[in-house]
Parts: sequence; C-alpha cells; structure tokens
Amino acid sequence: MTPDSIRRIGILTGGGDCPGLNAVIRAVAKTAMLQFGIEVFGIEDGFQGLIENRVRPLTFRDVSGILTRGGTILGSNNRCNPRRYCTSTAADGTPIFSDVTQLCLATIRDRRLDAVIVIGGDGTMSCAAPLVEAGINVIGIPKTIDNDLFGTEITFGFLTAVATATEALDRLHSTADSHHRVMVCEVMGRNAGWIALTAGVASGSDMILIPEIPYDEDAIGQYIRQRMDSGPGFAIVVIAEGATMRGGSQVISRIDPTSPDPIRLGGIGQQVANTISQRTKAEVRTTVLGHVLRGGMPVAADRILATHFGYHAVSTLMSGATGRLVVRENNIFSDVDLLVCAGKQRLVPTQHTLITAARAIGTSFGDDGTHQSHAPRPTTDV
Repeated sequence: MTPDSIRRIGILTGGGDCPGLNAVIRAVAKTAMLQFGIEVFGIEDGFQGLIENRVRPLTFRDVSGILTRGGTILGSNNRCNPRRYCTSTAADGTPIFSDVTQLCLATIRDRRLDAVIVIGGDGTMSCAAPLVEAGINVIGIPKTIDNDLFGTEITFGFLTAVATATEALDRLHSTADSHHRVMVCEVMGRNAGWIALTAGVASGSDMILIPEIPYDEDAIGQYIRQRMDSGPGFAIVVIAEGATMRGGSQVISRIDPTSPDPIRLGGIGQQVANTISQRTKAEVRTTVLGHVLRGGMPVAADRILATHFGYHAVSTLMSGATGRLVVRENNIFSDVDLLVCAGKQRLVPTQHTLITAARAIGTSFGDDGTHQSHAPRPTTDV
C-alpha cells in the first residue's frame, strides 16, 4: 500500500493508562486530518475494541480540548492479549485461553482501516506483533510511566509520574523530619526502577531501592542506624514495587489467572519497613503511591513529547514505512523496527550516571556499592 492510498486509520491505547495519552491522540488525529485529509477512527479499550469490533469515527471536535486531560478518551485495557485471550473457563474455574488474532484482523477489514496507530508499552507492542506479521501496517508510539520500552530513551507519561512521585516524597520529607521517622514510599516499577531512581534523586531521598540492584538487609539496617543515631535523625526510602532482596524474589500481592500476565506485585514497601523496624530503633511508616502515579493531567514536558510522537507517527506512516515504532534517541526523533522492540524492556543500567551521582552524595542503594550490568529483559506484561 502506497502512502497516497492511505485514507483511513485507527488509533488504540493499550496497556495501563497514563498522562499524555489524550495529547498523543490529539496529535495523531489532527495531523492526519489537517495535513493529509485522512479519516481517523478510535478503537475503544485497546485490543478489546479490535476483538469486539468497537470502533468509532473521531471528529476534529472529538480531539479538541483534550491536551491537558489525563487518561484516554478511547479507554484502555491491560488484560487483553489477542494471542492469549481468556474466552471461557473450565468447570473447575481454570481460564481457557485462545488466539483471537483473526477477530482483530476481521475488524480491521470490516472498518476498512489502512493502518493502525498503536500507543503503548512493551506488552502492547507484543500484542501488535501478530498484526504486523499478518501484513497490517502498524505504527507504534512508546507509552509507559515506567520508561522501560526498549529502543527509545524516553516514553511519554514517565515525566509526569516522576513529578507526582517527587511531590509525594517531598511531603513525606517534612513529616519524617518533624517526627524523626523513617518513611518508606513504594512506587511503580516492576522490572525497571526508572521512577524510583529519578524521583528519589529529585526529592533527595536517602535510600533508593530498584529491581536492578538487589538490596542487602544488613546494609539497609546499618545505613538507617547511622542516619538515625549520628545523622539528621530521619530518613526517606523510595522503593520500586519490583525490588528484591539479594537472593530473594519479588513480592506478589495476588495472582489473577484470567490475565495474560497473572502476577500482581505489591508489598515490598512494608517488607522493607519491617526489616528497618527489626534492625533499628526507628519508627517507620509506609506509603504506597500505586495508581496515583498514573493519574492526572500531564506536565508540560509530557504534552510536548506526546505531540512530537503523535506527529512523527503520522509522518512515518505517510513516508511509506510499515511496522515501525517511533522513538527518541539522543534527543532526536526517529523510528525503529517494532518487532525488534516487542517484548523487551529497557532496564536501568547499574552504571548509569544518575546512580553514580547519587552514590557520590551519599545516597544508598541498599547494597555494598558493587553491581553488575543487566541486559534487556523479556516480558509478557500487557
């Protein structure tokens, strides 16, 4: 299909919601409408809309005035993988999964979509992979508050999540100082600790625990005791939900067998708080930010980034490219093979300059200061 023959496109927002989704929808739709005269259709609730043929036309009015709104006007879904879709349950309650990719392809044919713009993270790109392999022209846009999509240096939504986490940590700081307490704050970050690292440094947190650097309970206890006994008498600990003790495993809050990715993390903050209480005389409190990080209006930087990504997605499509993911590397916007990025995560390098700078000013990472680099980690997260 040549660029001149592209007259109708669809947009879907997959995975978890995040600030900036509406800004991207706006940029994609307005660029397509104004610059190329293309009809734009919104696919509701991510891949669920493709499976159930829930698609609606978007007008210029629909995408006006949504730049500052959080969430997504199209709805989203992080439980829907067309290759492994829960269609029913067995008599004993065991979920039965089926490959319903053909239903997605049927919707695309029925709605006469010449291309689909897929907005999401590593799981969403994995879901889009079979569409690309089936010959559908898919252009991906990187979205995730975790900033962990392989192939791009940044994803929209991340900067707003960091700003939210930083503000929360600032507020915990004043309480910790006033009451001479240790405040432990758990933030999102399943396999990648970008939010914890960035917000931790921005807020001046004393200890930052991330999945890429397993922590040692003795090191944590020694650091906190020293800070409480001969330091300022309080401490702020920020921890990613996927952080682990050296030799341990991630803390699971529950398992959802009907989801393509059944593991739900949560509880590591309280576990670390218990460790601190047992090894020191400090009074400890725990706060879990959770989905608070996903909500609210995007900060200015995310609005600008989202606009860039939306424009470049349509420009890439109309240049004749297929199966591409628009990215930013070294502050330059370009595109890479979507299939190469699908199912991979961009983890925090343990030699990252921000970690080095944080260690230099006395920030603890709950270890002895030695660490090894990690390669990109495959994932099934949707």
